[in-house]
Amino acid sequence: MTVKLIRNAYEASLTMTAVLLCWAAALRLEGAVGLHTDVLVLAVALTLPLASVQRTADTRGRLMSFVLLPAVAGVSILLGHLVADHYAAGAAVFTLGISLPIWIRRFGPAATKAGTLMTLPLIALLVVPGPALPPKAQSALVSWGWAALIGVLACGCVRLVQALADRLGPWRPEPAPDRPRRPSRLRPRPSTRMAVQMAAAVAGAFTLGRLLFDQHWPWMVLTAYVAASGNRGRNDVARKGVERFVGACAGTVLATGVAVAGMTGRTSVVLMFVVLALALWLRPLNYAYWAAGMTTALSLLLGYYGQDAQSLLLTRLEAIALGAALAVASAWWLLPVPAPRRHGPDGSSPRLPDAGHRHA
Repeated sequence: MTVKLIRNAYEASLTMTAVLLCWAAALRLEGAVGLHTDVLVLAVALTLPLASVQRTADTRGRLMSFVLLPAVAGVSILLGHLVADHYAAGAAVFTLGISLPIWIRRFGPAATKAGTLMTLPLIALLVVPGPALPPKAQSALVSWGWAALIGVLACGCVRLVQALADRLGPWRPEPAPDRPRRPSRLRPRPSTRMAVQMAAAVAGAFTLGRLLFDQHWPWMVLTAYVAASGNRGRNDVARKGVERFVGACAGTVLATGVAVAGMTGRTSVVLMFVVLALALWLRPLNYAYWAAGMTTALSLLLGYYGQDAQSLLLTRLEAIALGAALAVASAWWLLPVPAPRRHGPDGSSPRLPDAGHRHA
């Protein structure tokens, strides 16, 4: 266990180094050309999961990230505007965009990796989308071109840090075993079932989220995605839903303590990065640690933007609980996927490469 904790700390430090490097570059860019602070949020939201996805990527995978991530990051900003102006249409496009990467897994490992990269900017959109920010932070959302540039910065920072770590660091990443693909006898295919389940859970979260939580709908949608992604079967989805809720409750307690202590401004930003680092370190032990860390970090972020995060904590817990319930209901009763023994849907690894459930 001690060796595992040390190894986890090393990997977490690499990820946070890449995150801070990209954040610093975005901060310099923001000051140089007068961009809005949204670019800083986008930089962190993209770099954090990308560092994990790219840790064992080959040259082809890294080149793919430099093409796909900036392009989809730009499109996601336009999608954010669509959701803000035409909620139903934007929700439909988002639902399709989050489900398609799961469906294309049937076409093999390359398609799976491409789908993972396509998902990252969409999940970043849910972290702090424009409509969820207070009015003073909505005046100048980053344009699609600048968002694409932030995507390039994220890819470059991750590549630089990981290349130096591979050359100078004490450990090299252990690539996932290359398992042969086996055709599935299920009809519809597992990838189709998982895509349908994801679409149903996310669409339900968009609908109920807007009705019940108004502008705070992203919390419900994000939880539905996290609980439904990487579907290993009914029990797996239920377990992740419970872990996210338990972690969010713990994060709520932490965030309340921070709010009572009156930490704001730069202090809250520093504390947010500290919390993210600790959550990354402990995440391999249990997903609840990551959920707790993200809940606390998002509360600090909202507080930085001027929202009363303390008054919204109960609302967040309610949204998380309902989002998890939607994902569980979809996995259990809508084209359920049998739990795999050794191989995942379509013969690939049963868990999706950590796109959504690592930055949720």
